Amino acid sequence: MGLGGISLWQIAIVLVIVVVLFGTKKLRGAGGDLGGAFKGFKKALNEGDAAKVESKAQKPS
Repeated sequence: MGLGGISLWQIAIVLVIVVVLFGTKKLRGAGGDLGGAFKGFKKALNEGDAAKVESKAQKPS
């Protein structure tokens, strides 16, 4: 048994069908776009956290 009742063979068949339908070039481009989106999101979160820490440090107690 695999994930949620899906066997390894079923996952492999679905992956082969996706590669045949879309091609490796489109999948590589989509993966790159998704990775870029995650990097941007992570960067925005880190900048937001840094701004909060900086504003707390500047406030007089």
